[in-house]
Amino acid sequence: MEQELQELKSRALEAIKTAGSSNEMEQVKVRFFGKKGELTQLLRGMSALSPEERPIYGQKVNALREELEEEYKSALARITEKETNELLVSEKIDVTLPAERPVIGKMHPITTVLNDALAVFTSMGFKIEEGREIETDYYNFQALNMPLDHPARDMQDTFYITDNFLLRTQTSAAQARVMENSAPPIRIVSPGRVFRADEVDATHSPIFHQLEGLVVDKGLSMSDLRGTLDIFAKSLYGSDTKTRFRPSFFPFTEPSAEVDVSCSACKGKGCKICKDTGWIEILGCGMVHPKVLANFSIDPEFYSGFAFGLGLDRIAVTRYGISDMRLLFENDMRFLRQF
Repeated sequence: MEQELQELKSRALEAIKTAGSSNEMEQVKVRFFGKKGELTQLLRGMSALSPEERPIYGQKVNALREELEEEYKSALARITEKETNELLVSEKIDVTLPAERPVIGKMHPITTVLNDALAVFTSMGFKIEEGREIETDYYNFQALNMPLDHPARDMQDTFYITDNFLLRTQTSAAQARVMENSAPPIRIVSPGRVFRADEVDATHSPIFHQLEGLVVDKGLSMSDLRGTLDIFAKSLYGSDTKTRFRPSFFPFTEPSAEVDVSCSACKGKGCKICKDTGWIEILGCGMVHPKVLANFSIDPEFYSGFAFGLGLDRIAVTRYGISDMRLLFENDMRFLRQF
């Protein structure tokens, strides 16, 4: 038995001495101290000894285990320290080198157009009212002179959440809520995202951005509307910009008009951007329909109003000469860095 213990001790010390890494030390641990290790096997062999020999043999095996474990811990500490130092050297970072410059973002074209438009209207005394993206059918359609069976709803096919709640098709719903809770005079603009069930192509998207305006007061006429929009167009496109009103139809305004601006690229001479017409359509507008005023207890005999709505995405496309509206939503930095 003594010879067996000495031979095991020699093998263990040699294995500990020759191990050169923490992985090799782990193999030594399993070989000698594990559940199936050589020391464990010696203890299991005690069943073949007499009752008098077992305590003596057990003490010697435990003493050998303690001695070998101390040697193992000392060797493992030296190897761990060595490996740590080598790792620190190999992963050393020169903190004196200049750092990489952070990428500085730029304003998105739609955000730039929105900020510029809001600056123009707030300078004219308009307040900003942001509405809800999830609206009721009443505020989005019915209160704006589009009852359930009105054919104009087909032009604003939208996404319904329930029979009554939907993703708004226009920010006019915010104007309806303001008229319901405020007495004239009213002068507001309502920016935000709107949603319609449109196919995605170069000029359409199911999600786009609008800015709508509403003014309600005594004695307003189409000339007030035209003067307001003329100032807006010149501020956005340049002082030499001309505006043109064309008759149109909207259920919530009467009379209604589409507004064109002279093409800034060709100065009205005709080019590819304006399809050789010299004009680019930017918004719709009109005098608030008397029924809409009456829906919110505003007497159309004493008050009149005008409203307008423009697509910020279209403004960005025409202002910057962008050929495809989808580029505005793809988050391609190569495209966005141009603005």
